[in-house]
Amino acid sequence: MFFSAECCDAHEGQIHRTCVTAATMHIQMAARFLLVRSSPSRVISVSQTRHLSTKAAQSVELTSERYPDVRRGNFSKLNPGHISFFESILGKNRVLTDRADVESYNVDWMKMVRGASEVVLKPKTTEEVSKILKFCNEENLAVCPQGGNTGLVGGSVPVFDEVILSTTLMNEIISIDEVSGVLVCQAGCILEVLDNYLSERGLIMPLDLGAKGSCNIGGNVSTNAGGIRLIRYGSLHGSVLGIEAVKADGEVIDCLSTLKKDNTGYHLKHLFIGSEGTLGVVTKVAIHCPPAPKAINLAFLGLQTFEDVLKTLQLAKHSLAEILSSCEMMDNPTMQAVTQNLKLKCPVEEYPFYMLIETSGSDSKHDEEKLSKFLEEAMSSNLVRDGTLTSEPSRIKQLWQLRERVAEGLVHDGYVYKYDISLPSKMFYAAVPKVAEMLRETKAMRVTGYGHVGDGNLHLNVTSKQYEHDLDSLIESYVFKWTSQVRGSISAEHGIGFKKPKVMHYSKSQSAIGLMQQIKKLMDPKGILNPYKVLPE
Repeated sequence: MFFSAECCDAHEGQIHRTCVTAATMHIQMAARFLLVRSSPSRVISVSQTRHLSTKAAQSVELTSERYPDVRRGNFSKLNPGHISFFESILGKNRVLTDRADVESYNVDWMKMVRGASEVVLKPKTTEEVSKILKFCNEENLAVCPQGGNTGLVGGSVPVFDEVILSTTLMNEIISIDEVSGVLVCQAGCILEVLDNYLSERGLIMPLDLGAKGSCNIGGNVSTNAGGIRLIRYGSLHGSVLGIEAVKADGEVIDCLSTLKKDNTGYHLKHLFIGSEGTLGVVTKVAIHCPPAPKAINLAFLGLQTFEDVLKTLQLAKHSLAEILSSCEMMDNPTMQAVTQNLKLKCPVEEYPFYMLIETSGSDSKHDEEKLSKFLEEAMSSNLVRDGTLTSEPSRIKQLWQLRERVAEGLVHDGYVYKYDISLPSKMFYAAVPKVAEMLRETKAMRVTGYGHVGDGNLHLNVTSKQYEHDLDSLIESYVFKWTSQVRGSISAEHGIGFKKPKVMHYSKSQSAIGLMQQIKKLMDPKGILNPYKVLPE
């Protein structure tokens, strides 16, 4: 039996056909699956879309106007004396006060929220962060820590006029232990830069995000970002070995351990992972980085029903086991958002559901045999109807664009109502058709469901031409209650930010919320760090 492979010779520019023996694969499957060896092509990073011009930023409605029930805290107003002090620490070049310079820092890239800060501070060292926070605490100035500003719940921009503390210039890679795989770096290092640095040393970052070209590792840690590699490498709570952070009063908390085993008292680092800058500003991170796989394969599949998606996931876990590194799902409306709005091309015919299944291992022959056996069984069982399979790096990047640029594609519709929820496997997609039916007679344009089906994280998105308060309230009141009823979580990986504090009770008991509030009061008595975020008033 034969599996037809189309190859492109990058030097000659000629396309020729070869036949590769594959005894375990049916002719029918060979006709449907094409192993693609394509020439390198330019892949546009999603980070290129994240910077807003001053005009675009000013077109976004102020958060204080869109959400009039949120009241400004009893914080001081910025004055010339404050600016002079900041300049004495950072110099004039790293204290931004010109409105044209500040405005883009006030708006999240999704254009959901917009603050009114008058200053952006850009420290380079932990010592500078410490001096800034000590002063702001003494002067009762509220502070909004900000990294790459790629958050999706309004947690990284001011709500009112908070001082913006940007960590983007804190971008030094401090050390790498190539034996243990432990990387130590400052919080402002861009995720993709770290991944490229590690790749030269045979290692990779344990997380991968669509925003990797602009998100900062400090922000990733502060929000406990998940991403597409979580099924293989777990969450940042497991990968982060140590943290250095600065409390609201300027005290530096040094928990920058590089040891995998350090069982000495409370694990204080976990307080900062996922706290979204409300307990302290993360300044340095020590993270365990696994060896880079020597063989990567990606299958892009078309499926008829969600039941088929679940059965394919189950089959993949059993058949691929230790080499399974990612398992993603997209529904048809999601695919239309990227093909229509971004002009990307879907590699298979139109289906109700699509899956991306990636394997990462050390033996290409072994991995391809396991993947071939899995695909043969999936197709012979009519779970998978069509698909494409590749091990070519440039082609893998192209296929991942269909998943990684979904958020960007949806923004082109206008306004996006985003819901990031964890659900039991059988209920993973159930909310999407329910919400679509509920909104059939409204101004909603598109209802989509996609996400990390391998770990139960659904991204439910609704779009409309512009923000509609009634639509927002209608969706939110239904989605969070329904999620709670099926014992899911209202936030899987995006965090709470500004958008979700009022619905924390759907996922956490009052006693748990009360303990969080006590910890906040202990570590930030004046409440200056990222106010109006994470915890309910």
